[in-house]
Amino acid sequence: MPEEIRILLADDHSIVRRGLKAALEEDATLRVIGEAANGREAVQLAEQLTPDVAILDIAMPQLNGIDAAAQMQKASPATRVVILSVHSDESYVLRALTSGARGYLLKDSAETEVVSAVHAIHQGNSWFSPAIAKTLLEEHVRYLRKRGLEDSYDLLTDREKQVLQLLAEGRSNKEVANLLQLGLSTVETHRMNLMQKLNLHSTAEIVLYAVRKRLVSQ
Repeated sequence: MPEEIRILLADDHSIVRRGLKAALEEDATLRVIGEAANGREAVQLAEQLTPDVAILDIAMPQLNGIDAAAQMQKASPATRVVILSVHSDESYVLRALTSGARGYLLKDSAETEVVSAVHAIHQGNSWFSPAIAKTLLEEHVRYLRKRGLEDSYDLLTDREKQVLQLLAEGRSNKEVANLLQLGLSTVETHRMNLMQKLNLHSTAEIVLYAVRKRLVSQ
């Protein structure tokens, strides 16, 4: 029997929660175990219930979804977070990733995409609404053309591309080392080199770059 995925929903609009819950529970492997109407309640429930996945609205009273996601990483480290938002701007996506979120779901398509998002996140991947990836890719192409640059991805070695992919999926340096059968220091060197080549400065920026390049699940 497939493994059950336990989910926490947090949105200050009950009608949104009802819609998402109905969409999720059409899949027999998904079960909503808790609902919160604000960010503080969401963090408290995550600590009590330790859900596998938490879906957090970005704009909630008392504590917004991004700050709630950051606190949730401490209260329930095993819980993977998906941010639910009306904003497709890159700045919001970057803030969500910096907070520890593993996915970013646009509200206007949430009910049709949420099942795919939950399964991808639970499997250890990142997940973003296709509209987000498309927007970021178009912005990236415009940026390169404006500056007369070639695609910096081609500067990476095959091994650096493998490391980039795994880091973007949320793997730690140690996990990457185990998966690729490399020494930890070797992975750290590859990570440093690829970040320099791509002008990236954090794990969140690595993930965002991978979204632009459509290297992660979506």
